[in-house]
Amino acid sequence: MQDGSLLQQLDPSHLAAPHRSLPRAVHCWSEEQLTNQLQVPVLKSRDTEAKEKGGLLCDLVLEQDNHHLNSRSPVHVWGYFFDCMESERSQRMGNACIPLKRIAYFLCLLSALLLTEGKKPAKPKCPAVCTCTKDNALCENARSIPRTVPPDVISLLFTSNSFDVISDDAFIGLPHLEYLFIENNNIKSISRHTFRGLKSLIHLSLANNNLQTLPKDIFKGLDSLTNVDLRGNSFNCDCKLKWLVEWLGHTNATVEDIYCEGPPEYKKRKINSLSSKDFDCIITEFAKSQDLPYQSLSIDTFSYMNDEYVVIAQPFTGKCIFLEWDHVEKTFRNYDNITGTSTVVCKPIVIETQLYVIVAQLFGGSHIYKRDSFANKFIKIQDIEILKIRKPNDIETFKIENNWYFVVADSSKAGFTTIYKWNGNGFYSHQSLHAWYRDTDVEYLEIARMPQTLRTPHLILSSSSQRPVIYQWNKATQLFINQTDIPNMEDVYAVKHFSVKGDVYICLTRFIGDSKVMKWGGSSFQDIQRMPSRGSMVFQPLQINNYQYAILGSDYSFTQVYNWDAEKAKFVKFQELNVQAPRSFTHVSINKRNFLFASSFKGNTQIYKHVIVDLSA
Repeated sequence: MQDGSLLQQLDPSHLAAPHRSLPRAVHCWSEEQLTNQLQVPVLKSRDTEAKEKGGLLCDLVLEQDNHHLNSRSPVHVWGYFFDCMESERSQRMGNACIPLKRIAYFLCLLSALLLTEGKKPAKPKCPAVCTCTKDNALCENARSIPRTVPPDVISLLFTSNSFDVISDDAFIGLPHLEYLFIENNNIKSISRHTFRGLKSLIHLSLANNNLQTLPKDIFKGLDSLTNVDLRGNSFNCDCKLKWLVEWLGHTNATVEDIYCEGPPEYKKRKINSLSSKDFDCIITEFAKSQDLPYQSLSIDTFSYMNDEYVVIAQPFTGKCIFLEWDHVEKTFRNYDNITGTSTVVCKPIVIETQLYVIVAQLFGGSHIYKRDSFANKFIKIQDIEILKIRKPNDIETFKIENNWYFVVADSSKAGFTTIYKWNGNGFYSHQSLHAWYRDTDVEYLEIARMPQTLRTPHLILSSSSQRPVIYQWNKATQLFINQTDIPNMEDVYAVKHFSVKGDVYICLTRFIGDSKVMKWGGSSFQDIQRMPSRGSMVFQPLQINNYQYAILGSDYSFTQVYNWDAEKAKFVKFQELNVQAPRSFTHVSINKRNFLFASSFKGNTQIYKHVIVDLSA
């Protein structure tokens, strides 16, 4: 009989259904032939050896099971299939195949167990830079945190290592770690999630490193932590470390005393003794929010029918543009407009529930409009006398003893600054002030002439031909009377006022020379601060929440935003804005959002959002 290939391919159906009989064929090999092809000793039972004749073995077929071969596993699995056929040799061998099958099944089972064992991940070995025992590991001279620390360690120590940064999840896979010492290194930075997953950690030491701060929530999730050692670091006690002060106040862990190395006012102070009140971490800024593609002069805001609106005077198109807040898009959109000629001021005034708008124009006269709620449009109801108001430059509205007034500053040579009073049906001329002086601005404010006395209404008129003049309201005559002027302040273009803790201040704008901040002293205004202001036509104070600002515009440089320093009782530089030829700055508050509108005589009107930033977050 010819020798067949020992690695004979069987029909797969025989593998899937081993109970089916194999092809009726008998192949026999000598033991020497079988051993040479298998490269392993032939397994035979004693009964087989006894019944063996002619040195031949009965139909032993070996097939390699490719499905279980794994080149990465040190164990190769071989399946053994035996069949004793009805032939002379098989009859002579009798039941010799039965024990051989049992041995083959045993070998298969053993091989499967070895393969399963081989697939189990090997336990991490101790890193080369570490010395490990069953529960402890000591790592020295490492360039980074090793990733192959044995997972069963309870105590881990890093000392005298060269790495200075520890990244997120540096100790992942160490669920049993209870003691972690990272001491006497040069650690400068630790990530927020460095210790994530160490739920069993009891003691953490970062002593004697070069840490200046720690990220917020670095100890989050360390529920078992009872001891923390942060000594020997150079902590900078600024807003980034405010969270640590708050954490020290409520943690149950024992923390050794640590000290500030900076800033200078906190140097050598014990961090454990600080409170969150020692940190002023809230800052603000004006962030660009929206551009309006047109030039503008005056900008005013008003409330009407439970909504907030903005009205903008456009000198070149001659329009008063009304804007409303789009609650969906979160932007300002057009609401309505009043068309005119050379419009310089659009001043809204709401009397009871009726909206009026005073439209001041350089040409074609000035007019008063009324909002018709039924027709849903503005209707002109009155002309302002052109003989008195020839070149309007500013309008101010105010209320005295339940009577509404508005005053128009006229800058023409033959004009009069004139006060108008509401009589129930319209506005009529009430008083003319300061004839022939070319007034550029008018400001209404209330000040007390003597300490502990009630404040009374006053008007300040600015003029290019003399110092600002102060008028006081006379209750008996219901008129303003000339009281005094502001000395040493010639060529003031505008005056705007603000209050801080009950004290009244004014900002005086000068196009040439220094603009000033002055404080009311009971009988006169006194110098507080000077600001260089070449080319300035607006120095506008405004208050947003608890923040007091003053914004100084310029035709030749950046707009300077100042913030009031309560300790110094003066303004300090805060921010610069790039606005071309600004003419007014207006605070608009809508839906708990605060905006700054900046008009521009030469560029686009700009809208900035007032943003509050917590540096400790």
